[in-house]
Amino acid sequence: MPRRRPGALRAERGTYDRRPPAWAWELPPVDRLSPAAAAAAHWARPGRGYEIIDLLNRYRTFLSGPGSPLLLVPSECPACPGCARDDVAVVRDDLGDLYRELPPVARTALGRVLRGLDEEFRRRTLPHPAPSAGGWVDWSGRPRAWWHRRLYEGD
Repeated sequence: MPRRRPGALRAERGTYDRRPPAWAWELPPVDRLSPAAAAAAHWARPGRGYEIIDLLNRYRTFLSGPGSPLLLVPSECPACPGCARDDVAVVRDDLGDLYRELPPVARTALGRVLRGLDEEFRRRTLPHPAPSAGGWVDWSGRPRAWWHRRLYEGD
């Protein structure tokens, strides 16, 4: 069996070993990420830098709400991609998905921001004392992330 060339392997993995091109540096900064990390985010996933900004704004808006124990609000229409993001747990899922797609520089910077926000989220929300049957697993039977196990409004 022929050996695969290193360039082909790097192409599959992504071109994260080089600096982002000049156009990526000219795009607007991503919320609290260094210029290098913002450029890497724009370069790795064109158009996704704005999505990161939107998701971080939604997460921060929820955390800046009044009251000590914050209660999560379920989405009115969870099947609609835009409306599903009214639930902060879905926003956190989307941030996690984007985090895994980013190159190392941007991933490290976003991880630093998410750690601080997650700490605040844990501190200001309450764990659900008795979730409904199947409330801790998704449709495939895998356990859901800890932010889905927080107390929702009306529970």
